[in-house]
Amino acid sequence: MPDNKLNSEELTYIKQKLKDLLKATRPVLVPGDLCTLKGTLIKAHEQNGFERNAFGQHPLLTAFDTIAILCDMVAPDRTLIVSTLLQTTLNEIDNDIESIRKQWGDDIALTVSRLLKVQQLYRKHTTVESENFKRLLLTFAEDIRVIILMIVGRLALMRSINHHPDEDAVRQVAGEARYLYAALAHRLGLYTIKSELEDLSLKYTEREIYTSIAKKLNETKTKRDEYIKNFIEPVKARLEAEGLRFDIKGRTKSIFSIWNKIKKQRVDLDHIYDLFAIRIIIDTVPEREKAECWLAYSVITDMFRPNPARMKDWISIPKANGYESLHTTVYGPDERWVEVQIRTRRMDEVAEKGLAAHWRYKGIKAEANLDTWMSNVRDILETAESGPMELMKNMKMDVYNREVFVFTPKGDLYNLPAGATLLDFAFHIHTGLGAQCTGGRVNGKARKINYKLESGDTVEIMTSPNQQPNQGWLNIAITSKARNKIRAALKDSESRAADLGKELLQRRFKNRKIDYNEALMTKVIKKLGYKDTIRFFSDLGDNTLDVGTVVDNYVSLMLPENENNVTVSADEFVLNTAHDDTEDSVSDSDVLIIGNDIKGINYRMAKCCNPIFGDDVFGFISAEGVVKIHRNDCPNASNIRAKYPYRVIKTRWSGKFAGQMAVTLRILGNDDIGIVTNITSIITKESNTSLRNISIDSHDGLFQGFLVVGVNDTQSLNNLIKKIKTVKGVKDVQRSN
Repeated sequence: MPDNKLNSEELTYIKQKLKDLLKATRPVLVPGDLCTLKGTLIKAHEQNGFERNAFGQHPLLTAFDTIAILCDMVAPDRTLIVSTLLQTTLNEIDNDIESIRKQWGDDIALTVSRLLKVQQLYRKHTTVESENFKRLLLTFAEDIRVIILMIVGRLALMRSINHHPDEDAVRQVAGEARYLYAALAHRLGLYTIKSELEDLSLKYTEREIYTSIAKKLNETKTKRDEYIKNFIEPVKARLEAEGLRFDIKGRTKSIFSIWNKIKKQRVDLDHIYDLFAIRIIIDTVPEREKAECWLAYSVITDMFRPNPARMKDWISIPKANGYESLHTTVYGPDERWVEVQIRTRRMDEVAEKGLAAHWRYKGIKAEANLDTWMSNVRDILETAESGPMELMKNMKMDVYNREVFVFTPKGDLYNLPAGATLLDFAFHIHTGLGAQCTGGRVNGKARKINYKLESGDTVEIMTSPNQQPNQGWLNIAITSKARNKIRAALKDSESRAADLGKELLQRRFKNRKIDYNEALMTKVIKKLGYKDTIRFFSDLGDNTLDVGTVVDNYVSLMLPENENNVTVSADEFVLNTAHDDTEDSVSDSDVLIIGNDIKGINYRMAKCCNPIFGDDVFGFISAEGVVKIHRNDCPNASNIRAKYPYRVIKTRWSGKFAGQMAVTLRILGNDDIGIVTNITSIITKESNTSLRNISIDSHDGLFQGFLVVGVNDTQSLNNLIKKIKTVKGVKDVQRSN
């Protein structure tokens, strides 16, 4: 069991962190805060109240590392700094939320209680694959600061577990960091944190690839730095000549980003044309930001030939997470493409530290675009009904897609992922609007719901109260919000139809005075090919499945059970002599002799064995009073004779049969060209024989066919089978029941 006390090395580390913390937090902490915190932490340590995490790390070290990253890569904040330290002591000494509230205030107490939930879940080794984790995120979506601390805390953890002996645990944490925490960081505009999380994730999951790229970057650093210097010098001179005040620097792309490009472009490191980027950061007043960025852009594109396809204008319309910058890729010296990013000092701060650097702490709620971000996160969390893995997929999908910007007729601006359709836009505005969407007008022209939106479109949604989502909409919508809302609507619709189907079936049973048996109905549902009872009743409700068919199948399964104890003889059955013109009935009394040549009996050929003229047969008196004719070798013959001997009646063929009877043949053979043609040719040439239906299925050079043929009698059938067997490639021909 690990020692919860700090060792000497850890104590030295914390003392240094306290000094660093004092410098970094001087602008935000209230005098006396650190002294009070220090006393609380010392008391907890003396009582040995701290519990190390799954990697054996002391929570105080993790807390100080988290605060250091927060101050360095986001922004120092009193509530988050104090809450991060206090949550390590909560429940470990005589301390509770109420005492924290009295000493530190409501805001810190609320934040500590939320952070404590994170701490408790991590102790239980809860991962993002847990449904509890989704609920936790949903709770935190009310306070963006807690989400930021979760991201920062995960980066602190990732930095500390390199070469930890528990490789499986490390890989799991790395996977979560890449798919969930990096995606959240991207949404907040925390690009530096996002890049480091992705790099560390690659390092821990694909160490050889990471090491190879890092080594090659290091080997080429001198040459790369020389190229950047030669590119920057003339650019710097031209920008200064225009009177701009600026910084200019070069940076290499992240290793994870380089690896993605290697995979997508299928090239090696030497052939990635935008391996590094030049960044121009302009110092100017707010009202001159756009003008001076575009001035710098014109200077660059005048000096070097730009690639129009690589131009990105996020100054005119910023990204959803607040990112503003001008990007262009130009053809630089030595025939190399160079990406140039142009932004102001304010824009660079947002790009480096995200919108989180500018939130309003006291009111919790953020600026308008941050509110939009929070709403987007809540939508994804609330509608991720398919489970946490689907949640991560949706989060990543919505984050990394490019954006399109569209307007409402009133001029309101909305952004969606590239490829979003008119239907996505309708659901983005409101769920009810999406559910009743029939199409829309885009730039004044009528468009269908599958129209793909383009930046600058003005969209007006058309609706109908009779419209409702259908399965095909899932092939049209691409955003997670729209797709999950459609799935929910389909599920509700199916549930309503199922309720209607149940009511319809119960009413029919009541009218026919049939007792409902759940077990027997389950057999009917399986017999009709349904694996899902909801879908079965739903098909009944929307008339896809005929209720009469269901009742008939139920009765056919029910009758033998109900009649096991019937002791009346065959003579006591009332035979139905009424005319029946169904296709499986036979009205020619001269063909069959039933019993002692009973006349005027209505009989049918049993579908279980499909007897034809010449087969050895027997009659079975059904409950309806109709005699069903079975072959003696019928699969059901032995069961019928054993259970209902009193209802079996002697039957034999008489005279000649003038018409044709249907019989099914099963044929196996080689899948050779022309074999089917040869078989059908034999059938058509046979006198008094006709081909009624054919179905062929081939696989691995063999085919299996089912032929329904009309024949006069068994002799004609046997002759036909013999001739088909002579066809080259035919392996077997059998009569199918």
